[in-house]
Amino acid sequence: MTHTKQLTASKISVSERYAEFVENKPHSAKTEKLLFSGVGSKDVYNISAPFVFDGHTLIAGRIEDRDSEHSIAGFFHKVDGHWVLLEGAPTFVLQDPFVTFIDQELVFGGVEIAPHPENPQALTWKTVFYRGTALDNLTRFAEGPEGMKDIRLCEIEPNRIAVFTRPQGEVGGRGTIGYTEIDQLSNLTPTTINQAKLLTEQFEEHDWGGANEAHHLGNGIIGVLSHVAMFDDKGDRHYYPSVFTYNSKNHTYSDLKIIAERDLFTPGAAKRPDLIDVVFSGGLYGDLTDSKLKLFAGISDAEAHWLEINNPFL
Repeated sequence: MTHTKQLTASKISVSERYAEFVENKPHSAKTEKLLFSGVGSKDVYNISAPFVFDGHTLIAGRIEDRDSEHSIAGFFHKVDGHWVLLEGAPTFVLQDPFVTFIDQELVFGGVEIAPHPENPQALTWKTVFYRGTALDNLTRFAEGPEGMKDIRLCEIEPNRIAVFTRPQGEVGGRGTIGYTEIDQLSNLTPTTINQAKLLTEQFEEHDWGGANEAHHLGNGIIGVLSHVAMFDDKGDRHYYPSVFTYNSKNHTYSDLKIIAERDLFTPGAAKRPDLIDVVFSGGLYGDLTDSKLKLFAGISDAEAHWLEINNPFL
């Protein structure tokens, strides 16, 4: 891998990126639906990739009734082929959990929803963060700006942390990825997050996306697992897992590249008909120098699967 070059990106539509993907997509790949226990009849989706922490190999997942968007996030460990809710581990009233490690601490987060102060039919949301050295001492330490999802962190080196953001609205449109850096977790604040520089050459104004997981590949290059999304003419959503690389030395970035779509995964259930074609990137599992990785993802807002893919960062 060459990590010193100037990276370039082109602003093209998600539908064009999807057409490029279809031209080269694999006809089939190894894939598997994850089976969950300990949650009754609830769905588990929008998961992390497996990670090792506190003596366990764990997955964080969103736990929710099929007809609701009020969820909790919990930790699962694998027992006899099933991912079982870890007894005694904390749960959090959050959507779409994610994890990373900063200075050997687990940083865990998700999206917190609350009633809208002015519209009783609406909700507000923000990303919140916990940190700790064990599951039983995870402590809330930061939150993002109101209305922002998809904030992700990546340790580049000691005292240098990449922060990917995703504003929407007057700044950001339907959703634009931003980038900034902090030197310690205590500096992760709404003000700092709002000061991120937008990566303006990634999305056309009617499309959107966000970062889901970031990995330092070496020499200041960050490999970002992301998602890109669009509406079709019927108003149905289409979410595709994607990747790009970011050079933190010269602040250039590569094109977004779609790496999977719904029909490569095992057939399954969907929360609603307009969510059938939604794949929400969770995490990449494996050695980032290997030729193959497993993409863990939420499927159709109802299930969690993995798919074997070619390493997109090689």
